[in-house]
Amino acid sequence: MTIKHYFACGNTAKGLISLSDSAFEELEKVYILDGGPGAGKSTLLKELGKRFEKSGYDLDYIHSALEPDALDAILLPEKGIGVIDGSEMFNVAQAVVERIDLTKALDMERLADHTEAVLSFHNQFIGKRQEAYDTFAASLREHDDIEKVYISNMDFEEANTLTEELIASFFAGEEQGTEGRITRRFLGAATPIGAVDYIQNLTDGLTDRFFIKGRAGSGKSTMLKKIAASGRDKGFSVEVYHCGFDPNSLDMVILREQGIAIFDSTAPHEYFPSRKGDHIVDMYDRCITEGTDETFSREIEEATKGYKDKMKEAIQTLSEAKDFHDKMKGIYVSLMDFDEVERITENLYNRIESEIQ
Repeated sequence: MTIKHYFACGNTAKGLISLSDSAFEELEKVYILDGGPGAGKSTLLKELGKRFEKSGYDLDYIHSALEPDALDAILLPEKGIGVIDGSEMFNVAQAVVERIDLTKALDMERLADHTEAVLSFHNQFIGKRQEAYDTFAASLREHDDIEKVYISNMDFEEANTLTEELIASFFAGEEQGTEGRITRRFLGAATPIGAVDYIQNLTDGLTDRFFIKGRAGSGKSTMLKKIAASGRDKGFSVEVYHCGFDPNSLDMVILREQGIAIFDSTAPHEYFPSRKGDHIVDMYDRCITEGTDETFSREIEEATKGYKDKMKEAIQTLSEAKDFHDKMKGIYVSLMDFDEVERITENLYNRIESEIQ
């Protein structure tokens, strides 16, 4: 049984980004949960997840980037079945869809008395969230200034050589003779409580983990893109995990058939070897001109401060956005019949189990 945790949506410097068209691409049947915030969707998903785990099914838990302890979806990948929060921007156009209406458990008459407050909280949430995205974008511009220093002092030929060495090591001349595929997800997210990632869960059980060390602009993402493309071209299934801050950048590639993960192991998801099969790949040592840190220390320090200050401001603003969302959620919670939600959960579980059988 394999249990995975990750994100399909991210609060990024490019706005709210969804990778659901890829992450959910292989689903054949999807149950979409309809209902407002606080309607019990995450509770329902967690309960279904517990039950399916007891039955021994492989399970993917898709977490909320706004509230990482809450769930946006659960997937039974072997069965091609997903249960998904309908309020999120998820694309499941290829699947047979059935809607589960949690508003049956909502006191609609009393909700009408709160329409103005709900609308006000919703609008304030949207406004604050956009303000956070704009601040993430400003932070990314500072980050780009750091990258420029290292890009201008990079040995691209050596970076290409290192990448080719890794590709040769990972695949050892193997080719499947079939068309490979890439599945795109987020391994982490910028959330109201800061950066959250699931690298340790996603790499659990793999034989080899490669921790890429380096600086911004030292070629980590480019290397990962080339490894992913090579795996796909050789006919393998490749898991690609995008950066939750800059979605155009990659943070990790997993080649499960090879038992290999290779990931950007720098802040805010910095890890170090802790078990057999863990390896360091040092891009700074191998590909950046010696003494670059010292030569450009002032420029790097200024841009790093600007990047961190804007990032801290963006997280605080995202937290303020969540406060408005929580107020809206509180109204719905007070109007829900959770005994009815439990009945809906029970019925849905039984239906999915009967489908699987």
